[in-house]
This record gives sequence, structure tokens and C-alpha cells, in this order.
Amino acid sequence: MTRKHVAVLLGGFSSERPVSLSSGEACADALQAEGYRVTRVDVGRDVSRVLAELKPDVAFNALHGPFGEDGTIQGILEFLQIPYTHSGVLASALAMDKERAKKIVGLAGVPVAESRVMDRFAIGNEHPVRPPYVVKPVYEGSSFGVVIVQEGQGSPPQVIASDEWRYGDAVMVERYIPGREFTCAVMGEKVLGVAEILPIGHAFYDYDSKYAPGGSKHECPAKVSPNIYQKIETLALKAHQAIGCRGVSRSDFRFDERHSEDGELIWLEVNTQPGMTPTSLVPEIAAQAGHGFGELLRWMVEDASCSR
Repeated sequence: MTRKHVAVLLGGFSSERPVSLSSGEACADALQAEGYRVTRVDVGRDVSRVLAELKPDVAFNALHGPFGEDGTIQGILEFLQIPYTHSGVLASALAMDKERAKKIVGLAGVPVAESRVMDRFAIGNEHPVRPPYVVKPVYEGSSFGVVIVQEGQGSPPQVIASDEWRYGDAVMVERYIPGREFTCAVMGEKVLGVAEILPIGHAFYDYDSKYAPGGSKHECPAKVSPNIYQKIETLALKAHQAIGCRGVSRSDFRFDERHSEDGELIWLEVNTQPGMTPTSLVPEIAAQAGHGFGELLRWMVEDASCSR
């Protein structure tokens, strides 16, 4: 039987290129071990020509950030009629747009934090809302550009309006939710489980705590009351379905348990291209659910399709 030819799309040209290279290499190695014929494609502006010449059976999308998880590469793959992994054009674009994703998920009954979208230059020297709050780019991932404004801080952080800012002019100003951070992986229509994220030496789960070895500790499965654990799973699946995700997704939550036993559980975002690096959460959660890394990737390849 002819081995299925899988093109692993990795690298790219977003801020998350290093993460994608790490994810892609790990996935390519594992897929080769599973018996697939693998070609690594470091994605550039000529990717449509490269794929048209390569003619793979499946494209495994290991890209992160703009172009890779915002519906753009998905549209190219649809045009070329190459089956691909993860979510389709619409779900990818919606999930990458934090404002629209929150509106859709909120309408599905998933609790979200109050927020508003502003031009970064309109924030100026006055707080747009009462601190504490979070400022984040509307269209970025991996916590790039996320700034937490603490209670008592005299003015908004000046970096947002500075020339150093590289994350677009639209920013979301969102109520800060204190407490614990949880994440939940979904595979198809099946919830895999919940992990708690404990950043080490970082104020929150930022880029370094996500990807640097020792940057965070993961409690998997999360040590939280059964009713909260189940609620996180239920809300993650609701978000996955409301956005229209396919394949594997991961939803992130904050849980403030200071004021009551049930606390306040808030959905933050859904990631349609979860990291697959050695420190990534989805492989760890899947392993806890009995799915080894190779088995997880094999399922994703066999689940690949167009018109997702």
C-alpha cells in the first residue's frame, strides 16, 4: 500500500515563526515514525506554487499566527484542493479575531470578560477603563503584545502607542480576571481533559512561560473540584462548536475563586492551531487521556479534508 504523502507546513513569516518551526519539526518526526512519507515545507510567499508542484495527499498545518491560523493558508489549500488539518477558513478567521470570537462564543452561553476594541493611539495618557485591565492585540497569538495594567498604575503603558509596537493598531481592552489559569483540549467532538497552567517566574502565561523550558508547570489533569473541571470541559466544547472548529482546538480560561465556592469562570480564547512543541499543552493533555503523540497526529492526518 502506498504511504500517504504529508506536507508539514512550518515556519512562515509571523511573529510565531520560531514556535512553528519547533512544532513542525516535532510533528514531522512523529509522522515519519508513524509510517507517513513526510515533506517539510518552510512556508514563504511562494507556498501555493510549492504545494501545487509537490501535490501532497494531506497538508499538516503546523503554522502559528497571522497567515497560518487566520484563514489565509486555509483558503490557499481550499483553492488547491489539498486536504488539510485543523479548522477551516471561517473558523480560523473568527478565532483569530478576538472581538468577533468573544461575541459568537458569548451568544452560545459561554461567559466572557467585558471588553472594548480601540485604536492603540486613542488610549493616550488616560486609562480607558478602571484598572486592573488587560490590553492585547486583536489579531495575534502566543500572548504577543499582551500587557497587564495593574490596580494603582498611574497611566496606561506607553509601549502601546510607541514605535516599538508591532502588533497592529487595533487592541482589545479587557477586564482583568485574577486567579488560576486552565486550558482544555478538544479533539473532533471529544473533550480530552483540562490542565492548569502555573507560570514560573512570570506574571502570566506569556510567550516565554509558554515555550521556554521550565517557564511554566502544568498540572494535568487539573486539580480542581469535579464540578468546575466538568464546567470547563462543557464550555470548551461549546466554544469549539460555536466557532465551527475542526480537528484539535484548545480553549483557555481564568478562574477566580476568591468570592464563592463556584467562583467566576471566564473563557479567554480558542486556539485553532495549538502548539505541538515539546512543552506544549495539547500533547500532554492527550497523553493523559490515553492518546500518544503519534496516535494524536495520525488521527489529525486521517481527519484532514477540504471544505472544513
